[in-house]
Amino acid sequence: MLGDRLRDLRSARGLTLRQLADATGLSAGMLSQLENGRTEPSIETLRRLAKVFDSDLADLFREPDAPEVHLSRPGERLRMQAPTGLLTYERLTSGRGNFEMLRGVLRPGDSSAAEPRGHASAECVYVTDGEILAAIGGTDYVVAAGEAITFDSRLPHMFRNDGDVDAVIILAVTPPTP
Repeated sequence: MLGDRLRDLRSARGLTLRQLADATGLSAGMLSQLENGRTEPSIETLRRLAKVFDSDLADLFREPDAPEVHLSRPGERLRMQAPTGLLTYERLTSGRGNFEMLRGVLRPGDSSAAEPRGHASAECVYVTDGEILAAIGGTDYVVAAGEAITFDSRLPHMFRNDGDVDAVIILAVTPPTP
């Protein structure tokens, strides 16, 4: 999975764990834990790795041998951990590279990012529980359970839960660039 992919990318570039640590500002121990599947990466960690590999986030998750049929089960999904107050995603798709589906839970007061940012994709966010505020291109949209919002991801955007209950979202991104 992700750890194998990171090891392959590092090896293909002839980097040691120490060299990769120096290039990313991450510890060699943490990188080793990522490669061995003993820890879950933060989104910021993934961005640092993608930059060093001259790649994008989606490429880190591409699995050349991903199955044609993928069953996603709770507890078995890759989690992209975020710092406290930010959204943590669970990956629902296999990593074939054509699109990405993620599930996220925004606790009251949580947001998807510290600041709105854009990337070259299209997104659709479906709210299954609660309500989010979607700040997209300088405009705020309230999206309630059962509603979805679709937009050009190049517009700076972020999601926030201003409510009193958890908000659960399903996010589709194509091409994948979480």
